[in-house]
Amino acid sequence: MNNGTHASVESALRHYKEGIGAFTQKLPAVAERFNAFTDTCFAEGALSKKEKQLIALGISVATQDEYCTIYHTKGCLDEGASEQEILEACAVAAAFGGGAAMSQTVTLVQECLRELRTVH
Repeated sequence: MNNGTHASVESALRHYKEGIGAFTQKLPAVAERFNAFTDTCFAEGALSKKEKQLIALGISVATQDEYCTIYHTKGCLDEGASEQEILEACAVAAAFGGGAAMSQTVTLVQECLRELRTVH
């Protein structure tokens, strides 16, 4: 990954979860409300959970947020998205976000797919 801080996608997910745990201990009311809000946003509705994860992945790629890119690539796979669906969502993000979004797609998203696909 770009910043060299994490050896793999799985370690980045662990690092994020550890950070959320520490944050939750320090600000439990904020974390609880944030989690409730995001749980509601990602619940099945007019859009499926898979579609919502694909949207979130596209936004993550366009904003170059590595942790969210990893988290939502995993979310897409967890919700049954195919590699083709994931890459098409990222291509739309690249059309909107330009070269920076494309660089995230051809590096980090594909790295996530290689590492996380074996789990699914």
